[in-house]
Amino acid sequence: MVVSNTQPGRDVSGAAHGTPLWREDREFTARRPALPGNVTADVAIVGAGFTGLWAAYYLLQADPSLKVVLLEREFAGFGASGRNGGWASSIFPVSLARVEQLYSHRAALDLQAAMNDTVSEIGRVVDAEGIDCEYARDGFVSLARSEAQWARAKATVAGAEKFGTRGQWQLLDSTAAQEKINATNVLGGIYTEHCALLHPDKLVRGLAGWVEEHGGVIYEDTAVDEIGKGIVWTEQGSVTASVVIRATEAFTPEFPAYRRNVAPLYSLVVATAPLLQGLREDLGLDGRTAFNDMRNLRIYAHPTSDGRLLFGGRGAPYHFGSKVDSSFDVDEKIHDKIIDTMHEFFPALRDVPITHRWGGPLGVPRDWFPSVGYDQNNKTAWAGPYVGDGVATSNLAGRILRNLILDKRDNLNSLPVVNHRSPKWEIEPFRWFGVNAGLRAAATADLEERVTNKPSKVSALLEKLTGAH
Repeated sequence: MVVSNTQPGRDVSGAAHGTPLWREDREFTARRPALPGNVTADVAIVGAGFTGLWAAYYLLQADPSLKVVLLEREFAGFGASGRNGGWASSIFPVSLARVEQLYSHRAALDLQAAMNDTVSEIGRVVDAEGIDCEYARDGFVSLARSEAQWARAKATVAGAEKFGTRGQWQLLDSTAAQEKINATNVLGGIYTEHCALLHPDKLVRGLAGWVEEHGGVIYEDTAVDEIGKGIVWTEQGSVTASVVIRATEAFTPEFPAYRRNVAPLYSLVVATAPLLQGLREDLGLDGRTAFNDMRNLRIYAHPTSDGRLLFGGRGAPYHFGSKVDSSFDVDEKIHDKIIDTMHEFFPALRDVPITHRWGGPLGVPRDWFPSVGYDQNNKTAWAGPYVGDGVATSNLAGRILRNLILDKRDNLNSLPVVNHRSPKWEIEPFRWFGVNAGLRAAATADLEERVTNKPSKVSALLEKLTGAH
């Protein structure tokens, strides 16, 4: 790996330019065979990311006699599952107030409790199955680095207490917050224990290995052309099954029948070279705590197990027609903004090399509300999209899919995500205008707060319109 000297701490070259940090040792790994022809199965799963793998895991665990087949266009974990920020958190993309508005107060509380339990469930599984994915549950801190953010932090904790999720968030003063992450301009923050860090591609590989050891079959390099009633068609052949699970996340719009169900948005990430131990200690990066600040255009960061700092964020544009392409995985302008933000947090990192820049699409439904469902008459099930919070939510989805398909009674079956139906996105060009206007509004809200030192009115309107938080 060669690091350019023209812009210290900023340039990367070679395979790392566009290659996720998590995948470096995958580059020369042989892929699994493609679908060899027409086959039958009890369950056919389109997509071998977290959703498909968790569904297969829980189905085979509940009924080892099932014949489960997973079809993947590239390789297991190719999509968001292998390129995300490595947070398994209890964050749900829609506010609990919006969940209450759509369903009930009890449903909102049950959903948050299920999300909290999911963080623990992932830890239980990787421990029980011996999956070494660097799972570390040190929680998540959201720093307040302006007066507007500090006001929002206090309102978040007070609102959670009033809503009934007592203890979900802990308010930190500036000293306590900086003891966790020693960034600049920290006025305070909020902390939750319900977040773990993990190496996503190692989790993918561990789950895929378990599925295969227990009778599941994963076909890679097998692009699905069409999903029908109990059948999946590919160029190599078809899979006929009692139920087909669509686990396609941001790639869902590539199927004409689901063109307007999901809008793919790109999230971009950088990683530094390993930091010296003394520097890590000075900056509070010697643990495994996930963190961000309370800006409106989301960012996310954490120290990796090998001492790097991973730093990512939103802001990349939505591409016309819900297009997804590998050329969008690196956006120099947005990546540079992410690096600038990281240096704003930690000026001492300005001369530390950036070894990786990458990105990928995440799926967003029209109401930002993830869903899991099963249409028995059409022999079709689905889960997602997750609006960037899928590392944990996909595990919850896998358990719900098991319950619905095997008719297993469980309290999870009554969660508001089950059979939730999101409205379709607008036709183009209205979708392009609307999505990108929303991204610009979030950035504008941050600018407004820097000018006024008060919580943004633009942000409040955006949350009212979308329910996102």
